[in-house]
Amino acid sequence: MDLEETLLPGVGVRYELRTRAGEVIGIVVGREGSAEIAVYDRRDPDRARSVLRLDPEEVDAVAELLGAPRLTQRFADLSREVPGLRSGRFTVEDGSPFAGAPLGETRARTLTGCSIVAIVRGADVVPSPGPADLLQAGDVLVAIGADAGLDRLQRRLRGTA
Repeated sequence: MDLEETLLPGVGVRYELRTRAGEVIGIVVGREGSAEIAVYDRRDPDRARSVLRLDPEEVDAVAELLGAPRLTQRFADLSREVPGLRSGRFTVEDGSPFAGAPLGETRARTLTGCSIVAIVRGADVVPSPGPADLLQAGDVLVAIGADAGLDRLQRRLRGTA
């Protein structure tokens, strides 16, 4: 798989991906968050067979569908390789004592033995977040730990532990 990235001044960034099957896909991500996805004709690389235009909200929805589950799957694969290690996803609810607080205030590792390895916020992913990263209601925390620790983490985030 080949991936090329080209800065388009005043427009955004263009990505061109050649799949293993030989398809060429062009994606232009606009500065305002929109995107155009084109699948090019194999016989004429300058001609798009089709173009899909997405507004910023649609881009966010597609990114969330593709990004967060993929990240979670990677951690699930890791947990299968290490006995006793599991991954979990936990939403920071509106009523959580940690909504609006820095991640470090959860004391997740100290009190539950779990490591929070990513924060998923809509279409954005913060990998390896630090203790100063602020949590928001709706954030999904991706954590790794033992089953009991993940249970404690969930209760802690809800304010019931």
